[in-house]
Amino acid sequence: MIDVCNSEEFSPLPPSQIVPILADRGEYIASESSFYRQLKAENMLHHRGKAKPRNPHKKPTSYTAKKANEVWRWDISYMPTTVIGKHYYLYMIEDIYSRKVVGWEVHHNETGEQAAALLERSVWTEKCSKTELVLHSDNGAPMKSLTMRAKMVDLGVVTSRNRPRVSNDKPYSESLFRTVKYHPRWPSEGFKPLDEARK
Repeated sequence: MIDVCNSEEFSPLPPSQIVPILADRGEYIASESSFYRQLKAENMLHHRGKAKPRNPHKKPTSYTAKKANEVWRWDISYMPTTVIGKHYYLYMIEDIYSRKVVGWEVHHNETGEQAAALLERSVWTEKCSKTELVLHSDNGAPMKSLTMRAKMVDLGVVTSRNRPRVSNDKPYSESLFRTVKYHPRWPSEGFKPLDEARK
């Protein structure tokens, strides 16, 4: 059975296809369940043939905040302007234990340099430099920029990232952005100058 399953003809096929092909030729070696049982015993049920085995997925590292300034979460959100297609960008860092906004800024664009400057100011304001602070973010360009990563190393901040294609790894900042955007003072027609958006 193992030799048949590893042959060039059958190596990419599961037993549910091998047994009927052999039956069409008038050959019977074993039942489909016997093929599965034998492949499982040889640890060949999930990978055979020339293809590389799948990379095992490691369980993502998770962090728990037991007090303030242990785990922060940061993100960037759009702020519409009166010009269609043009936005300001709201940078926000939030402590997930206390839900305190420890740093925020509004800029014309999103860059790693501006994010690094905001992080540095927030760390110095909260007096938590070199304390194994964890900063969780998604996988956006400013979050992964070299400037931002270098600043995190300088400040002793540990990096944590969202899992790919998982949109609910950052519920606290997303819910806070929603609260801000549904506030009655949020202009439905968009912000005019940058100073107004910052106020």
